[in-house]
Order: sequence, then structure tokens, then C-alpha cells
Amino acid sequence: MNLKKIFPRSCIAALTFGVFAHSAMADQLDDIKKAGKVRVAIAMGTPLFSYADENLQPTGSDVDTAKQLAQDLGVKLEIVSITNAARVPTLQANRADLVIADLSITPERQKVIDFSVPYAVITIMVGGPKSMQIKDYADLNGKRIGLTRATVNDTLTTQMAKGAEIVRYEDDATLITSMVTGQVEIFSSTPSNLQEMIKKAPGKNLELKFAQKDFDLGIALNKNQPKLKEWVDNWVVANHKNGKLNAIYKKYHGRDLPASITKVQ
Repeated sequence: MNLKKIFPRSCIAALTFGVFAHSAMADQLDDIKKAGKVRVAIAMGTPLFSYADENLQPTGSDVDTAKQLAQDLGVKLEIVSITNAARVPTLQANRADLVIADLSITPERQKVIDFSVPYAVITIMVGGPKSMQIKDYADLNGKRIGLTRATVNDTLTTQMAKGAEIVRYEDDATLITSMVTGQVEIFSSTPSNLQEMIKKAPGKNLELKFAQKDFDLGIALNKNQPKLKEWVDNWVVANHKNGKLNAIYKKYHGRDLPASITKVQ
């Protein structure tokens, strides 16, 4: 059928514009509700945040956060298990609707994905044996330091410890194993991973050497999803106000979220 014979050119243009306008206005939130489930990517193998319990079931503060979000959205939760390095690519490839995986809000990441207002925090630190004198980045010169690839640990340590040999691992579980088995003696990670290393290898006498930085964590989503972002932002704020996010964090991390996070509006 020749549309030009039926509609004037201006009408065809208007119809075409209308199709594209509708497509542009479509939002992932509508798709999630229609599907009846939300796909949340979680980096399993991260102590306290996301790991398998004694029954091999997903647990941790990020897992509980995802469960609460799905419940409040009124849909089922589908956990997409990923590595740290796959957090942003999984979102960009549309294999998940959201990422709740101790993902720090950084300017570099904000160029390609969006974040909710902060829902939690993570502390980055350098650890090693008590016998080693390490007080700052200068003391890392000439030493091997292990860390997890594609994390803020990786970015920050690469920038600040230029004289160190950096050994990158695909996930926190592999980093922990490398420390426990003596593949590396120094690491950049989190206090929760330090505690896991101490539990698995108490004889190594590991300790926190110096804190690198505190980072706000955000729920990640693709850009140009205004309805989904608004819903997630409002959800985070509401669950800070009612104390649910703080209760989840304290349950696993043993401390309250800082006021700078819980007072977000």
C-alpha cells in the first residue's frame, strides 16, 4: 500500500514523529511492571554485601536491599549473578534492569549510567600483615598489591600508588583466596573483606594499614529512564526515612549508615 496516495506528506511525517515520540517516552519502569519481575544484577562473593549462606542461598545487605525493593514495587525479584567487572556492562547490555552491587557513585561511571541517590556506603582501605610498615601510598612503592578489577579500589590505587605492582582479580572471592594462600601479601579492598581474610587465615596477622576513601553507593540504572529513576530515588529516600535501609546495613555490617546518607532528601 502506498501511504503517499492516502495521506499527505505532512500527515505521514506527523505519524512517524508520533511513533518515535511514543518510543522515546517509553520507560523501563513500565516494562518491569508489565513483566511482573525486576532483574537486579548483584556481584555475588562480596562478604557482607552479597554472598551465599550455609544453604547456598544469596544473602547480604545488597541482597536484602534488592528483596525489599522488589517487594515494594510489587514484582518478583530475579537476581542476575555477576562479577564486579561486569556490573556496568551487564546494565548496558540490558541483561538487568538495575544493579545493586556495592557500586560506588563516580564521575566516570555517571558518564555512561545513572545512579539513584545513595543507599549505602563503602570504605576502601589498604591491608596487610602487622609485620609490614605501611602508613600511606609511598610505602607501597616496589610492593605487590592485590585488588578487584574494575572497582574504585582499582581506580584509586592505580592513581595513587604508581610505584606499586598491581595484581588484579576478577572478584572479591578470588582476591580473598589470593591473600589467604599467600599469592599476595598486601591488598586494597574493604573492611568486610579484611574480616573474611582474618577469619580464613588468622595466622597471617592481617590488619588495616590505612583508609583510602569512603564512597557513596548507588543503585545503578541505564540513562534516559526518568520514570524508573524517579521511582528508585523516591524509594531510597522513603526507606532511609523509615529506617529500613539502615536496619539492613546494620544487620550485616554492624554499624549505622552515616547521617550524610540517611538524611538525603
